[in-house]
Amino acid sequence: MNLRVPLLLLLLLLFLPPQPSSSSSDLNPNVFEADASNCTNIPYPFGVRNLSSFIPGFEIDCNVRGGLPTLSIGTKKLQLLNISVQEGYVRGLLSPLAFGYCSRGLAAPTTGISLEGTPFSFSDTRNKYTVIGCDAMVVFQGPGGSHAHNDIRGCVAFCASPFTQQSMVNGYCSGIGCCQAAVPRGLKSFNASHSSIRNLTHCHVDNSTCSEVFLVDQNDFTFSARDVNTITGSTTRPVVLDWAIGNETCDEVKHRNKSELACGHNSDCYDSPNGGYRCNCSQGYAGNPYLSTTQGCTDIDECSYPHSNPCVWKCINMRGSFHCPCPPGSSGDGKHGGSGCQRDTFLEIGLGVGLSLLVMIVGGGTWVYFGLQRRRLTKVKQQHFLQNGGLLLQQHVSSREFSARIFTIEELERATDNFDEVNVVGRGGHGTVYRGVLPDQQVVAIKRSKFMDESQIEHFINEVAILFRIRHRNVVRLLGCCLETQIPLLVYEFVSNGSLFQHLHESGGAPPLSWETRLRIAAETAGALAFLHCKPSAPVIHRDVKSANILLDENYTAKVSDFGASRLVPLNQTHVTTLVQGTLGYLDPEYFHTSQLTEKSDVYSFGVVLLELLTSEKPISFCRSETARNLVAHFYTYLKENNLLNLVDARLVEEAGAMQLLAIAQVAKTCVALESSERPTMKELAVELSALSRLMKRHAELRRPQEEEDGSSQRLAPHGSGNDVGRDDDAEMHLLWQDDDGSSKSRGNPPL
Repeated sequence: MNLRVPLLLLLLLLFLPPQPSSSSSDLNPNVFEADASNCTNIPYPFGVRNLSSFIPGFEIDCNVRGGLPTLSIGTKKLQLLNISVQEGYVRGLLSPLAFGYCSRGLAAPTTGISLEGTPFSFSDTRNKYTVIGCDAMVVFQGPGGSHAHNDIRGCVAFCASPFTQQSMVNGYCSGIGCCQAAVPRGLKSFNASHSSIRNLTHCHVDNSTCSEVFLVDQNDFTFSARDVNTITGSTTRPVVLDWAIGNETCDEVKHRNKSELACGHNSDCYDSPNGGYRCNCSQGYAGNPYLSTTQGCTDIDECSYPHSNPCVWKCINMRGSFHCPCPPGSSGDGKHGGSGCQRDTFLEIGLGVGLSLLVMIVGGGTWVYFGLQRRRLTKVKQQHFLQNGGLLLQQHVSSREFSARIFTIEELERATDNFDEVNVVGRGGHGTVYRGVLPDQQVVAIKRSKFMDESQIEHFINEVAILFRIRHRNVVRLLGCCLETQIPLLVYEFVSNGSLFQHLHESGGAPPLSWETRLRIAAETAGALAFLHCKPSAPVIHRDVKSANILLDENYTAKVSDFGASRLVPLNQTHVTTLVQGTLGYLDPEYFHTSQLTEKSDVYSFGVVLLELLTSEKPISFCRSETARNLVAHFYTYLKENNLLNLVDARLVEEAGAMQLLAIAQVAKTCVALESSERPTMKELAVELSALSRLMKRHAELRRPQEEEDGSSQRLAPHGSGNDVGRDDDAEMHLLWQDDDGSSKSRGNPPL
């Protein structure tokens, strides 16, 4: 093709204002860098030939021993740099299209490149036809393509004569040393006709420069005057190819066969401007839109990024989207870039009025509810008060038969912090005992019974009236009661030092009780029980005498407690018939078999307590053998073997001496006799134990000066000792067991 350019045109091109060449820019962050070292990071629909799956036309050759992956386009190999799945382009290195017209020789004047039959086309938005040289006129003609058919474009590159680099401006490609032309849309092939300007103008000027024609990514090329002197014809430069799936639109593929659509899940199909279609992830999804696997389009959790949270108040992630609710009292889209959340004045007014009405309704309803509840509770308490014999008890109090305080349930709840478990000081077969503090700071014990027979209310009130009259220093005093609950509550004086059971069996490392203290506790307990049995108005049988019901104050003074099982005996009767009730190990065997409760039943139980004081053993112990599990049976075994001192606590033998211990053992023996007729009365026991206690105290006073005189602390041996004090003990104990005429008592001599 012979083109003649007028000389005037060339002169005008020399004086055109220079145009800057396109500057390079960063790659789109959504592209994949091709990795030739192991042929990885190649995204579908592309794939490495014989190594991974791909859509036909998108196969890539990869040389794992070096170099970049290549894409075959006609007769040329495009060395890939980047692949963009979202924007639909590839970027690679392409060699020059033409080279020549220099002192080293004349190159072929015409060359071309074709993408026909491939899913690729030259990008018209990223590429530019480019010519470098001082004697070049190039005409680009596109013979094919839907938008580039017979499109002809050209540019001229020349230099001033004589040639100097100072005549060119770096960064500008407007004809002097460099020229560029735009690429038409949809270009798939073209030819480049390369001619010499000086040949056309018959101006033969020899220079050493050459000309080079190439297609280049305009964002990756900046002209420099030195480029004119460094033309080699082999320099590769980046070029961008657009790509699409097939040559049909989305609707055409869906209408023909929707299953052939290459788009994966959660993606949308859109038509490519150069023919065919491409896919993109739907709004709110990210990934490869051509895959339906976990690498495909997955949900974007916009709420997981605190620094880029799109919501003003709260962000709720949803599949493919997110929701920005506004707080109560405001409205809007809730987004930073939207209307946000604006306070709703009308809603606030409405809510204010509504809340005010609601508060009034709820307040009024609450007042009515609690008023009805108070009336109902008052009615229930009055009903319980009448059922529990409150009127009968008030008659006794008003007649001044005794003084008793009738507590309200509110008073006792305040005293015990609503019967908090922290205030529980004891649990028994008849109920639970709480420690309480009255408003006058008096500490009391409040017994909450487990059950009561409603048919025995009158009998219960009569018994309570008797207990109110009991005034004895060794009996826990009943201070008052509460009849407003289903089961009445009894209020006693509080005894602070625990029970005898705890001191004997649960001391926890504390010093054991001395023999003098034990004997005094036995005498005081016997005196209290004798007082109950001999009341002139109505004798009281305790029915549950045991070490756990003998409380000790700070001075270790005994106080008999827990009259929950007690019964009154009419004056004209010697016994009462009741259901058998008591504690295993202390229970009178005769009462167990006959159900006839007598004063001697308390004597038997008291005898077991005496055995506890002597042996420090529990009444029932699974640590002993089966035949010796019961303490009374264990006691009789040692008694038959005449080996009783081996059963007695060794510490007591050393302190008290054998004679005193055997004397108490004789008392215990008579108390636990199987037949009640052989047992003494509590009055007899009280007199006898009181005398023994005084004798023990006098002997202790006599022993103390003698021990000081000897210069050492001597103790009595378990089987008697050789000193004079021990002999005096035995002699005086023997006198105690004789009547006034010198004869022995009927229960036998102390030595057993």
